Amino acid sequence: MLKFRYQGPHLSKSENKRLGMLIPKENPADLSALAELLETGKIQPVIDRTYTLEQVPEAIRYLEEGHARGKVIITLDHGSLQ
Repeated sequence: MLKFRYQGPHLSKSENKRLGMLIPKENPADLSALAELLETGKIQPVIDRTYTLEQVPEAIRYLEEGHARGKVIITLDHGSLQ
């Protein structure tokens, strides 16, 4: 995202295209409806792989290679943070 943020304005000028970022605003009603759908099992998140905090470089490589077909999760071992 940082690369896009800083290169976007330059690319917009040089290629006569407009680049921008779309960041949706949180809507409490939508979040509540989404939570209900998740709780009832009507929708399920697609989790491709789970990595530990120590495996973050491997997870990033996996994402950069374009293999992910769902969310890639980084888990924290709360006991190791003490």
